Amino acid sequence: MLKSGRVDSGEDELIRRIADGDRAAFQSMYRIYFPRLARFLDRMVRNTPLIEEIVNDTMLVVWQKAHTFDRSCKVSTWVFGIAYRQGLKAVNRVDEPVESDFESQPGDASQEPEQAALALRLRQDVGRALDALPLEQRVVVSLTYYHDMAYQEIAEAMNCPVNTVKTRMFHARQRLRGLLSAHMEEMS
Repeated sequence: MLKSGRVDSGEDELIRRIADGDRAAFQSMYRIYFPRLARFLDRMVRNTPLIEEIVNDTMLVVWQKAHTFDRSCKVSTWVFGIAYRQGLKAVNRVDEPVESDFESQPGDASQEPEQAALALRLRQDVGRALDALPLEQRVVVSLTYYHDMAYQEIAEAMNCPVNTVKTRMFHARQRLRGLLSAHMEEMS
């Protein structure tokens, strides 16, 4: 058991091996985290080449700093915290309009056309509503609902108090409720 009361995982072993310079362990970690980090960062930057650069920068930090991982949190919390900070640096460096390719994503082909159209519309509306949130709120929502992180883990990743995470989520939910109310009225 670790300080946080959780059991050691395979990712803990990978980090230990990475700290020892094991390139195969790093490659495994990279394959595990690339898609997860790409989905997370897409909510922050919406720029595919930049997302890949941020993921690579994040994983470089993991490679260089694996020996500093103190096991006081989950490996995923540590890695997502690095990605969050790298993402903030990139967002501050690049001042471009945020674009979404949400409209190009197809609906589930197994659904009826009308249901598929409604589902696509809902995804588009949710995507636009999330994009309208301030960055910190968008990150909290993304980590909570798309990456199943608890508030404590998010606070550790974002290097802020848990109450700040809760406040950001409260305001994000309020804003999303307002932004999505038009869509919900159409569905009724």
